[in-house]
Amino acid sequence: MVKVFIDGSAGTTGLSIVNRLKTRDDISLIFLDEDMRKDDKARKQAIAESDITFLCLPDDAAKQAVAMAEDSDTVIIDTSTAHRVNSNFTYGFAEIHGQREKIAKSKRIANPGCHATGFISLIKPLSDAGVLNTDYTLSCFSVTGYSGGGKKMIAEYEAEENAKKLSSPGMYALSQTHKHLPEMMSVCEINKPPVFCPIVAPFYSGMLTAVTLSPEAVNIGIEQIKDIYKSYYSGKIVKYNENINGGFLYSGTLSGRDDMEIGVYGNDDRITAVSLFDNLGKGACGSAIQNMNIVLGLPDETGLKLSEE
Repeated sequence: MVKVFIDGSAGTTGLSIVNRLKTRDDISLIFLDEDMRKDDKARKQAIAESDITFLCLPDDAAKQAVAMAEDSDTVIIDTSTAHRVNSNFTYGFAEIHGQREKIAKSKRIANPGCHATGFISLIKPLSDAGVLNTDYTLSCFSVTGYSGGGKKMIAEYEAEENAKKLSSPGMYALSQTHKHLPEMMSVCEINKPPVFCPIVAPFYSGMLTAVTLSPEAVNIGIEQIKDIYKSYYSGKIVKYNENINGGFLYSGTLSGRDDMEIGVYGNDDRITAVSLFDNLGKGACGSAIQNMNIVLGLPDETGLKLSEE
């Protein structure tokens, strides 16, 4: 039986991981009493006793927890932003070529950000194939459900007094300093941060990330780009699926699921690459559990929901 501790189990990501793991017969969850949840001594002991600890914490608290774990052999899977560009951590996007093997051997894994997951899923294969102009400034927009903002944002969106104010999509991070930009650049090996437009919309979960690709950005046409994605993503979780429902793509299509669908649309002069997934699935909890499965030598999809059934 694998012992798992979730530090920060009261938050949106932590609670979702708890709910997913508590029904598994191969996992034994370690819980702290409510009055001990923020007690450093109790947290340190729980981390040491666990085989795997998920950190579902603000960045500073995640760094503190990693320091607490230095003397233990526990595998740390950090869902915060704190360690995503830290060379001592393995970046937890298993579909990147060669990354699954690194994750399997790692004791320190940084779970990707949700918006970053969408961007990286589209740009990393092109970078690896050598067809991307890494000096070109890409443009990306990404629409997420409000659960991506955590408990506070969920409460705001579900409060009756905010119904009118929050009834339409809202663009944010207008200063172009979004916290996901460093990992987007680092993982994709691009030299300039993309012009990034994240948008939160009034639905609970789901995500659509799109990157526009011009001939200045890539030196191949749309059909070659499709072939790269089809070849790159051959597993069960991330798949190429060019499926347009009546000419529309909807951000909530994969809500409640842990898989991801990639599509490419347009023509050789104006290409839009799109990634559809759930911000709480492949964008957070599903990815974290996938990384745990890899560490444990289990099939990636163990305990994940990859269809509408």
